[in-house]
Amino acid sequence: MVHPLDRRSQAAIVDGRTAQLVILAPGSTDAASASLIVLGSAQTPQRVVDLPGPAAGLAGDNNGTAYLPTRGGYFVVDLAAGRAERVSVSDADNVDFTAITRRLDGALVLGTVDGTLYTLTPGATSGKRTNVHARIDSLAAQGNIVAVLDRGQTSVTTVGADGRIGQSLRAGQGATTMVADPAGRLLVIDTRGGELLAFGVDPLILRQAFPVAQSPYGVIGSRGLAWVSQTSANIVIGYDLSTGIPLEKARYPTLRQPDTLAFDDAAGTLYVVSGDGGGVQIIEHAATGPR
Repeated sequence: MVHPLDRRSQAAIVDGRTAQLVILAPGSTDAASASLIVLGSAQTPQRVVDLPGPAAGLAGDNNGTAYLPTRGGYFVVDLAAGRAERVSVSDADNVDFTAITRRLDGALVLGTVDGTLYTLTPGATSGKRTNVHARIDSLAAQGNIVAVLDRGQTSVTTVGADGRIGQSLRAGQGATTMVADPAGRLLVIDTRGGELLAFGVDPLILRQAFPVAQSPYGVIGSRGLAWVSQTSANIVIGYDLSTGIPLEKARYPTLRQPDTLAFDDAAGTLYVVSGDGGGVQIIEHAATGPR
């Protein structure tokens, strides 16, 4: 089933409390703004939450709240009420925040274009700062360890809960996307090298590298499978990583430009969001479907 969506997606998450898909997209009328598009069941109409400014990433607490970084601070969105509030970070008026994640202990971690991590409690305006000496393009939290993806250096760096920088490893030839999965791994897509990379985080170590053809880009982990999209072929593949060698378990044709993936583990539903306005593909019981 494909749900129409006339905007390109930048990121997407599934909120467990509301059982809704939350998509970050550019604003409908202003290029310098952004919107959250919230999709529930087929009986629930699509809702749009307009944000008072652009946003560069999306994270959630799986309990009804979404967080998005913006210049000088971050937005906090109550998904049930459809209400967005902006929180300004102290002494960061001119800082471009480029990524955000939420640790297991509830702390928000924001990354900047110049390689600084800001760690704050939700709603706080100040917190600890750590310079990781890299551009921060993407963040993912595995427990209380935060991983930093630098696309320019195609590297992954870990930062502990105490703010200390841990290990740093090269991630293929041209890493583009990174997520944490329920099995404790970091999943990284090396689009240029055509690989799915699986890292352990404590310590940071590359555990698996598996070739994926046709311009892999989108990635999401579920309790059973790791899902990767092939943007040149418009296909999404589910891999079982439990044996040490990725094993293909499911394969689906998708809508065009399947850049963004999200997974609802409670329902077993895979969401594939087009990067050029092609809509949202909803694949129910994805792990048990056809190959």
